[in-house]
This record gives sequence, structure tokens and C-alpha cells, in this order.
Amino acid sequence: MQPVAWIPSPAQSVWHLGPLPIRAYALCIVLGIVVALTLTARRFQARGGRREEVWDIAGWAIVFGIIGGRLYHVVTDPELYFGAGRHPLDAVKIWDGGLGIWGAIALGAVGAWIGCRRKGVSLPVFADAAVPGVALAQAIGRWGNWFNNELYGGPTSLPWGLQIHCLDITVGHAQAGGVASGGERCPAGNAVLAAHYQPTFLYECLWDVGVALLLLYLDRRRRMGGGTAIALYVMAYTAGRGWIEALRTDHANHFLGLRLNDWTSIIVFLLATAVFVSRGGFAAQREPDPYRRRRDGAATVTEDEEHKEVAADGRPDQ
Repeated sequence: MQPVAWIPSPAQSVWHLGPLPIRAYALCIVLGIVVALTLTARRFQARGGRREEVWDIAGWAIVFGIIGGRLYHVVTDPELYFGAGRHPLDAVKIWDGGLGIWGAIALGAVGAWIGCRRKGVSLPVFADAAVPGVALAQAIGRWGNWFNNELYGGPTSLPWGLQIHCLDITVGHAQAGGVASGGERCPAGNAVLAAHYQPTFLYECLWDVGVALLLLYLDRRRRMGGGTAIALYVMAYTAGRGWIEALRTDHANHFLGLRLNDWTSIIVFLLATAVFVSRGGFAAQREPDPYRRRRDGAATVTEDEEHKEVAADGRPDQ
């Protein structure tokens, strides 16, 4: 029985400006980053920080986050890139999709730590200011999966079932009689699958928006600090990722009957809960100053300032 309505999907995900390919997946990632940085700059300034420092710190976090996200994806699904009939160089083609959120958060946090250290900024303060924007960036980035016709769930007769094209992401066009990202083959002469599928990309997008709004509301009411906002974000995101992951049918490695990302969500949720409780939970107070302080109360000297002082003294930078 066909549903009375459905969600359409694009038959094209790449456009060309002369020899330059413009990929929808990359545009969604970039738009998400811009939204996240704009919101983070406002929130960091409200905490007493300087807006321009957000862009410097974020540069480190973004580069490390993209590398981490790709590494997690490749390490957890190596059979997609290595072995008979595979092309290892495809492992670096992030524009074709495939960024693991856990790797992005882990190495992105390392990049943020480096950036914060260079600017003398407290990492927990910066992280608490950034997490609502991070959640919104994830929500926007999920529309890249919609353009790529990927990361959908099982067949459904619900009115919001998702139409799926057999899209070849290397060329960015739907292919009649081709194979969809979930492994289903389109009928001969047709580039669209006959069934409709659970739009898990949309579920996660809406969940991420809800997480961002929840964090903004609680932060305004509770003035959260000490890294509790980032812990709460991880708890809320993993809770949603768990049930959304159960709906997905795309390729994934399993362990003890669960998808690998399910196990990761469970472990990370428990760790985040421990951090949230140890930091004081909702009772944790926002720091009066976003900058790290020495024991004598003076602001720490940042690495940038230290380099400038060395240069002013005429001594070579070590």
C-alpha cells in the first residue's frame, strides 16, 4: 500500500561551475559551521570573552574535527575502502560523505583545547558556550545526507516516508537501474526505489534542533558552567542517537547484536552522565571569567602573547 504523501529527495547533489564541482554535502557542512560560530561568538562574548577569539579557536577545532570524523568513519567501516574491488584513496574523499560524529567530537575537542591554550581561554567555558551551536551545525549537516540519498531507515507506509534515488555520489546524479546507498537496486529504466523509507536524517535533524533549544533554555535559566552544558549536550544527543540508530538499515558493523554506534552511544552517555554529576549538575555555577588564571589571580599569558614578548626582546623564538 502506497502512502498518500511522502518526502521527496533530490536527484542531484553536485553542480558544476565550469570545472569546479559544488557539492551539496559540503555546502551543508559549511553552513552548519557558520551558524555554529556565529552563535558561539555571541554566547562567548556574553560570558566576558572576545568574539574574535572564537574564530581563532574554532579554526583548530574544525580542522581536527573533520580529520577525527573521517578517521572514525574509515576505522569503523574499513571494508568500504580496503580490500578487493575497493579504492583506498576514496578514504580521503570527505566530500562524498562519511564523517563519524564521535571522532569529530573527540579530535575537535583536542583542537579546541589547543586553541584555548594559545588564547588563555578556559576550555570548559568555551565548550559550554559552543555546544548549542554544535547541535545546530549537526542538524544542518544532516541535510547533506538528504541530498546524497543516504542514511535512511527501513521501508515504511507512514505519510512522511522518504523517497530514495539510486544516486551515484561520485558524479552526483541519480542512475536508472543503479544501486541505492542502502544496497537496494532501482528498477530498470527507473532511478527511484519503489518503496519509501524512514527519514532518519530528518529525525536526527529535529532531535538536534531540540537539543540546541533545550541547552539554550536551561543555560538561560540555570546559568550553567563548569563544563556541565557540554556534558548535558552529550547525554541528550546520545539518547536520541540510540533510538534513531535502531531505525537505520545502512551498512554498519555489529557487536553483540547492536550496531557499533549504539554501543558508542551507550558508553559515551554513561561517561557524560558521570562528568555532569561530578561537575555539580544543574547546581554548577557559571564562571565569572572565561580566561584561565594563575594562583595569584592574574590572567595567564597566552602562547601568542609569549611569542610576541620574545620577538620584542629580540630573542629568537624557540
